[in-house]
Amino acid sequence: MAQELELVDHLDELRKRILIVGASFLAFFIVGFIFVEQIYQFLVKDLNTELALLGPTDILWIYFKIAGVVAISLTIPLAAYHTWRFVLPALEVKQRKATLMLIPALFLLFITGLGFGYAIVFPTVLSFLQGLSNEGFQMFYTTEKYFNFLFQMTVPFGILFEMPVVVLFLTALGILNPDRLKKSRKICYFVFTVLAVILTPPDFLSDILVLVCLIVLFEISITISAFVYRKRLEREEKLNLDY
Repeated sequence: MAQELELVDHLDELRKRILIVGASFLAFFIVGFIFVEQIYQFLVKDLNTELALLGPTDILWIYFKIAGVVAISLTIPLAAYHTWRFVLPALEVKQRKATLMLIPALFLLFITGLGFGYAIVFPTVLSFLQGLSNEGFQMFYTTEKYFNFLFQMTVPFGILFEMPVVVLFLTALGILNPDRLKKSRKICYFVFTVLAVILTPPDFLSDILVLVCLIVLFEISITISAFVYRKRLEREEKLNLDY
């Protein structure tokens, strides 16, 4: 009976935290929508051509997507904080301090991933595709197609750049370890290949860029996991010697 009550309490706490995160996302979405026109102008300032609209609702959907990306970016640290608070009772004192520092890291890595996609991957792939269609074709951009392509080249990188921090957090909790990651390397590489094809537009260059980025992040994650795991073992060994 006591275990059932404890489970109900945990589920109730989880529900409350999910509701808080959901409400925060809506609030950030509204904030993003307030400034969406300025963000839109910033994203198209380097274009040499005007974007076309094929319907009266096209620009509204683009504004919704831009506000959505803003809301996701701002919600990530809050969602990470509530996740941390939910698992807090299961963490040791040192783990609590260490994992708390991961919250700003998640936000910074997401923004870094977006910046990497926007400043490096997006213009590289766009230039490559424009080069293929220079002769015999006239380039004509619609707002929907352009921004869908932009989001495909930026948002996945924001998410993928979170990998090292997520692995660090799971290693600190004892859920992951470097040996397990190394054994799953071949499977992960296959999954990365599938993800690269799914997440990017149908061109070879963007697939390769995303795949290389994923592999590098995975190898960095293994290194970080090995460091955290070694420190964890040293701490446990020291505690055993003390006792």
